[in-house]
Amino acid sequence: MAVVASKNCADSTKNRYLALIRAILNKAVKEWGWLDRAPHLKLYSEPKRRIRWLTKDEANRLIASLPQYMADMAIFSLSTGLRQRNVLDLEWKQVDLAGRVAWIHADESKSGRAIGIALNDTAVEVLSRQIGKNNRFVFTYSNGCKVKSISSRIWKTALHKAGISDFRWHDLRHTWASWLVQAGVPLAALQEMGGWESIEMVRRYAHLSAEHLQNHAALLDAIGLGDGTNLTHPNQ
Repeated sequence: MAVVASKNCADSTKNRYLALIRAILNKAVKEWGWLDRAPHLKLYSEPKRRIRWLTKDEANRLIASLPQYMADMAIFSLSTGLRQRNVLDLEWKQVDLAGRVAWIHADESKSGRAIGIALNDTAVEVLSRQIGKNNRFVFTYSNGCKVKSISSRIWKTALHKAGISDFRWHDLRHTWASWLVQAGVPLAALQEMGGWESIEMVRRYAHLSAEHLQNHAALLDAIGLGDGTNLTHPNQ
């Protein structure tokens, strides 16, 4: 599309325009009957965005730099992997502290599927601190009113104070997933825990765990060590 190609924006933004045009064309074919078939629209190549995640030390510095109500939300996000909107809108009726589980309804999840959230000790502790503040919503300001959004000003100030750059709130979810993979959690389990629609969506974290490759790497352990009897030069 010449109009899209002429736009002074990134290829990823151009793809968003093309996705909208493609959706309209598909409706013109399937629902409105205006076209016999939709033309093929070739998308632009997008570089894969690197996974941005924090070390445990960085996470602790960030949490210490946030006001308490935001710190609790950040800790809960790092413990559950929930998206920002799911944390902001979490209601007490979605939480079973005794059973140590919470759930996100299908109409509240990005994948359109219900998600069961296993609550670890840290998540339970955070939730326990919120009891009595609001009868409906879990996370509130100190006055008991629901937190409607994350203050970008406060967030940026905390990042600067903690010495962290290029980090969004959504990257807390990436951090949660990265920590789990590094701890040996299988990708299939991570997919279920995070509510991703397909296993392909969690493969981006696969490179963070190389435990299954250790036996192969060990084949080269003798390089430059001992008498080298474990390795034979191919020309010998």
